[in-house]
Amino acid sequence: MSKLKQKGHATSTLRSVRATFATVLRSAVKRGYLDRNPAHGIVLREGDLKKQRRFYSADQVRMLLNVLTEPCASVVAVAVLTGLRIGEILALRWKRIDLRHATLEVAENYSLGDFVSPKTKSSRRVIPISSALRRVLEDQRGRVNPANPEELVFQTPQGTPLNDKNLYNRELAPACDRIGQPRVSWHSFRHTHQTLLHDSGASLKTSQAQLGHSDLETTLNVYTHTVPDSQRQAVERVGGVLFSDVLNSETEAIPRGRPN
Repeated sequence: MSKLKQKGHATSTLRSVRATFATVLRSAVKRGYLDRNPAHGIVLREGDLKKQRRFYSADQVRMLLNVLTEPCASVVAVAVLTGLRIGEILALRWKRIDLRHATLEVAENYSLGDFVSPKTKSSRRVIPISSALRRVLEDQRGRVNPANPEELVFQTPQGTPLNDKNLYNRELAPACDRIGQPRVSWHSFRHTHQTLLHDSGASLKTSQAQLGHSDLETTLNVYTHTVPDSQRQAVERVGGVLFSDVLNSETEAIPRGRPN
């Protein structure tokens, strides 16, 4: 870890390395080879976190959505309301969205031009759809009018996946500049969702299930089980913080950006 830090690797890389060793050594503890998991003693000092990713508050997210155009506005809304990774959003298909039962299945990831399996076993998950997210998805379905459930929720006019870098450079980054706020990355919205979950009183185990973390140490090793109802209530509270007008009215739509 020290050598990686000296070579200038990002804090996120150091965290990933630590998490990997924690997972391997956890198996050693279970099999009786070790009394404790030594990876849990590795602490990244505060100085190591100076490059920590930015993330937006609920007010900043609302400002951003008001200037974004489609489909970027909906991609950002989905990211903030679910905590999905950008690759998981771009790989999302209509067949994996159940608006009737208000659930969404994460079963694919789009990365470097290919559809691949989710990042980890825990990343393959089913999460609840909040009222605010339902409105976003219903609006998107109305815009694209999918011919079959295999189609991507977000795609180009040619039916191919969106490119996250192009979407960022052409839409997201300029929109951040227009509202006078620091530029944020796609992963920043994952941090935003996690922060809103925490502020809404969600348990750490609920956050782990929602975000698809493979090791509870990522969110903190406290609880022993996830209560599905608690997870659904948590995402509803997040939606309420961001889009209270949507939850209070069946006819008022989420603000959308100006068309090109």
